[in-house]
Amino acid sequence: MTDTVANDAPLRVLMMGLGDEIFAIEAGMVREIIDPVPATRVAGAKPHLPGVVNVRGNVIPLADIRVRFGMERGPATADTRIVVMEVEIDGDPVVVGVIADKVHDVTEIMPSDCQEAPRIGLHWRPEYIRFIARWNDEFIVIPEMDRILN
Repeated sequence: MTDTVANDAPLRVLMMGLGDEIFAIEAGMVREIIDPVPATRVAGAKPHLPGVVNVRGNVIPLADIRVRFGMERGPATADTRIVVMEVEIDGDPVVVGVIADKVHDVTEIMPSDCQEAPRIGLHWRPEYIRFIARWNDEFIVIPEMDRILN
């Protein structure tokens, strides 16, 4: 293993659902989880970064990473949340809100349960996936947020 899963320490993650998939975001990146707020579309914005939102007086980009994974955009539900996180992009910290269809809980994943994404057989671009992990008899995706958002 590489990165923060290189040692025997468990990786603390926030589990969130996108469609039928479960993704795990490193808990240290997460600043807060908020209810959906109105977004302002930005002309010429990339499809996965369609607009901005106001979070406590700060304007931050709103990301829909389902677009990067070729997933259908669904309507907001009572479970929809915005996960506000800080991601390092090109060496600079960037605060961004990511739309989640559902936020589950914070848990730990053991390094022994993580493995690199296979280079073939996935319908997702492997550079967007940091690891695939086994959790509660399911496979979950630990995404490379900096690559997805860049």
